[in-house]
Amino acid sequence: MSNVPLTAAERMEKIVSLCKRKGFIFQSSEIYGGFNGFWDYGPLGAELKRNLRERWWLAMTRDREDVVGLDATIVMHPGIWKASGHVDTFADSMRESTLSNKRVRTDHVEPQSGNVLEYSGARTATGWSLGKPIRVLLRKGEHIESLRKRVKTLLASVHSVSGEIELLDEQNVGAVENSVDFHAEDGGALGEARPFNLMMRTWVGPTATDADIAYLRPETAQAIFAQFKNVLDSSRVKVPFGICQIGKAFRNEVTPRNYTFRSREFEQMELEFFIRPDEAIEIIAGKVTPWTEGADLSTPQPDWGWQMWHRYWVAERTRFYQNIGLGDALEYYFQPAEDLAHYARACVDILFQFPFKTDELEGIAARGAFDLTQHQIHSGKPQEVFDDELKAAAAKLSPEQKEALLQKRLTEEKAKGDCGLDEAAVRAWFERLFAGFYVPHVIEPSAGLDRLVLAILCHAYAEESVPDAKGNPEVRNVLRFHPRIAPVKVAVLPLLRNKPELVAKARAVYDELRQDLAATFDDGGAIGRRYRRQDEVGTPFCVTIDFETLGEKGPELQDTVTLRHRDSMQQERIKISELAARLRAAVR
Repeated sequence: MSNVPLTAAERMEKIVSLCKRKGFIFQSSEIYGGFNGFWDYGPLGAELKRNLRERWWLAMTRDREDVVGLDATIVMHPGIWKASGHVDTFADSMRESTLSNKRVRTDHVEPQSGNVLEYSGARTATGWSLGKPIRVLLRKGEHIESLRKRVKTLLASVHSVSGEIELLDEQNVGAVENSVDFHAEDGGALGEARPFNLMMRTWVGPTATDADIAYLRPETAQAIFAQFKNVLDSSRVKVPFGICQIGKAFRNEVTPRNYTFRSREFEQMELEFFIRPDEAIEIIAGKVTPWTEGADLSTPQPDWGWQMWHRYWVAERTRFYQNIGLGDALEYYFQPAEDLAHYARACVDILFQFPFKTDELEGIAARGAFDLTQHQIHSGKPQEVFDDELKAAAAKLSPEQKEALLQKRLTEEKAKGDCGLDEAAVRAWFERLFAGFYVPHVIEPSAGLDRLVLAILCHAYAEESVPDAKGNPEVRNVLRFHPRIAPVKVAVLPLLRNKPELVAKARAVYDELRQDLAATFDDGGAIGRRYRRQDEVGTPFCVTIDFETLGEKGPELQDTVTLRHRDSMQQERIKISELAARLRAAVR
């Protein structure tokens, strides 16, 4: 077997084609021309997405004692988004084509070269006219008549004009090189950059006035912060602990792109892990262990500060990806201090090399106490926790030790400049801390489920040159899903569909396996063709019921089947009585 070489563009095109043809992903509302930025998952895609979702949930909750779950509403009180900063600052810089009114993110404008043409306006013989200048780029190698036709077609569409359009006073303004002032698709000049809020609006109630405005959530995290105290008070949890959630989020992206990578409706998997401030750790444990290369992250320790917790969650998330087959395909980007949000202490992006570019799969941020503090300020409801262990340890400190801790923090705040707290605020904070109260800090691993599905598909897809039954080379399309996440775990295949005894035995095996495993039954076509069909959708195992199964070639083979492995295409005989346990172990 050898892989067939593909360019990145060819690979992406084939993946998109396979996803539609085999029922992984469909464009939303396709029979109405599609709906840009929205995608539907077909039968196999829904299973793949569900498997990934469940694996994440199990890793976060069932496999841990320190994380609990939440399932919050999509529409929440608009005050939440005011407190979080989304209402005022959650925006992309956008530019709009003056020709077609199409929008593009300012940082996504593709540089172009050519000659700039300008028209004083346009008109038709029926009386319609456009009295403003039209500026458009004639790209290198493009014929002038093609440009004129494109401009006329866009004007007719945008302004709902019928009849022949005449472009007025054409002038060649001059050549430009690598200009970012023209739309990549229509060539129209781009307007000035302006902020575009990404939140999708809705209205709650019957009147639909400004007082009724609400938002479809742009992230799932804020619901966790808003319900922090309820979870703390109703559950047997204690800092450090986490709250996780999987759910839909919505962002009115200016330019959805790269298939499902950047969509307007998507699903997030987020954890907010609440930890003590480093000052509390130092009071309780006597020291805060700093991060060092090669530090043991296997078991959390009482003296871990935010640095160790942050690195711990990078390691935990890496382990998750390793367990679903992506461990060897990841890269890491440690954001420099100048790129961090003003409240963040660190952020690591876990990256995956998609065919279109290497981009973020998950971000793991140390967010300090910013979110809970903001909600405490805006809601007027305290978000502090009481830590009796902290209070007891603080009571043993001398006044000099307390003052030393305070002075250390003051030095840190002064280094922040205008963003730092003044001395009065620091002393008030320590007064609460010594009494056992603090607003927890947060480590936030945040992943996109739709991006993960796309990464899994891209990583799994391969075209191989393999010999057919006669030894001649043929191309095999295969999705090498890890068995844990494959949409279908096993296909049961009777060797021949016109032999009732084979079909009946295959049906019995299928009925047994599907009690515990996602199984499919396939009796259509030659057995080799069926193997290829299952390879293409990523089924890791095929079970063939043949004449040996019926005992026609000796009693020693009766009630055995052929078990075929997708990746190696190797086959082995196995007893039916051992089959279910063998497969369950392989996909666990």
